[in-house]
Amino acid sequence: MKLQVALDRVGIDQALQIVSEIHDVADIIEIGTPMILRDGMLPVRKVKAAFPQVTLLADTKIIDAGELEAAEAFEAGADIITVLALAWDVTLQGVAATARRYGRQVMADLTCVTDPAGRSARLDELDIDYICVHTGVDEQQSGKTPLDDLQRVMRVLRHSQAAVAGGISRDTIRAVRLAGAEIVVVGGAVSKAPDKRQAVLDLKDAMNRG
Repeated sequence: MKLQVALDRVGIDQALQIVSEIHDVADIIEIGTPMILRDGMLPVRKVKAAFPQVTLLADTKIIDAGELEAAEAFEAGADIITVLALAWDVTLQGVAATARRYGRQVMADLTCVTDPAGRSARLDELDIDYICVHTGVDEQQSGKTPLDDLQRVMRVLRHSQAAVAGGISRDTIRAVRLAGAEIVVVGGAVSKAPDKRQAVLDLKDAMNRG
């Protein structure tokens, strides 16, 4: 299982500092939606220029104009981009086709999907690399976790691989691995830690233990 570290509520300089500490231990670095809304593709360009070896995900959450927006992110240096699973199939197909053209990958985010397993079965047919079971920040306030939905989604996947995001911590990461996710996304568990490199190492240790 790969560990993806999301950088959301930080500026570009802070993001570069964090990546300098964890680039060789985190598997994927995510430039989060809040950073993209504030700074556009600039943080993607800057992180990729400084650390060309990292696998970089841009959390674009594309909902329309799939080919155009995917191309913008890939040209900025993203290796993986996200599209909302709620998007029209034609949008998802456009994003996937653009990813193939650039030799990159696409992740569909299940945020707000009322039937995650049903939608995932369709996404699995649309050449989507990863399907992310995502319990959003606001939804987490009710105590919901992504684990139950992840288990249901795993049962329908044939080609795509699963990712999972939403309040994942050292205490819950092993259960996610056992459920079969290929990528686990963490945010505050690293970005808020005093020693960010050690936080990544601790998470990977918990992820891989027994």
